[in-house]
Amino acid sequence: QVQLVESGGGLVQAGGSLRLSCAASGRTFGSYTMAWFRQAPGTEREFVGSARWSGGSPYYADSVKGRFTISRDNARNTVYLQMNSLKPEDTAVYYCAAGPRIGQYDSWGQGTQVTVSS
Repeated sequence: QVQLVESGGGLVQAGGSLRLSCAASGRTFGSYTMAWFRQAPGTEREFVGSARWSGGSPYYADSVKGRFTISRDNARNTVYLQMNSLKPEDTAVYYCAAGPRIGQYDSWGQGTQVTVSS
């Protein structure tokens, strides 16, 4: 059973940075795709970015491109989301997801709150 545990959320001022972590366990993730999503109150869940566990360039939503970076630590089975130049509109609950291919995610974390004040 795959388990994903996010951490690193919090309150930050606009222009600041946060790094979210997603610790994964329960299977071998070599062929999996990891992704980050977010959901603000009253809105639908939004794709933020994804990366193959085995390597290759991550893919980002236009809204975060150039500000957010996904990285992996294979030894720790952990995926990170480095968020820079944060804006109030980045405020949301951020979720980590995993799945066998891009767009097909069958495991989700519990989410971590990110609040950006203006």
